[in-house]
Amino acid sequence: MKSPVSNTMRPVDRRSFMKSGLLAGGAAAVGAGLLTNGTSAQAQERGRLNPGDAAILRFLAAAELIEADLWTQYAELGGIDNNLPIDCPQYIASNTLDEISHAAFLNVYLESRGAEPVNLDRFRTLQGSTATGSSGIKRLTNLMNLNVDTSWFVR
Repeated sequence: MKSPVSNTMRPVDRRSFMKSGLLAGGAAAVGAGLLTNGTSAQAQERGRLNPGDAAILRFLAAAELIEADLWTQYAELGGIDNNLPIDCPQYIASNTLDEISHAAFLNVYLESRGAEPVNLDRFRTLQGSTATGSSGIKRLTNLMNLNVDTSWFVR
């Protein structure tokens, strides 16, 4: 007789996990937002964003900038290595460009609606990798040490 646990334990590749997790999380967030006040989602009138919406979009833009910083390092250090499976360099390059474009889109949208965009450049304080392929610029994160500078939180 097989253990019930063994039937549910199956390997999941990283892409599938991330894709299904993000879709489920996004759907849950939208559903929760719609149910909070029992009202349907409504488009905001053109013009300035209200402070709450602007804060949420700035938070998302900051997250995208951090993701872009991580993926850029990943692309520098692993995007062109011949030891990776054949599709990995393209996957890394595509994700890097996606994260950069997500951050840019959110910032342009914020500006178009009269809100302040997010710029984390003053928080690029961490030394990046010194491995071959690294640009050597200051980072928001350090992929090699899994560090994130959170000193901005108390500034």
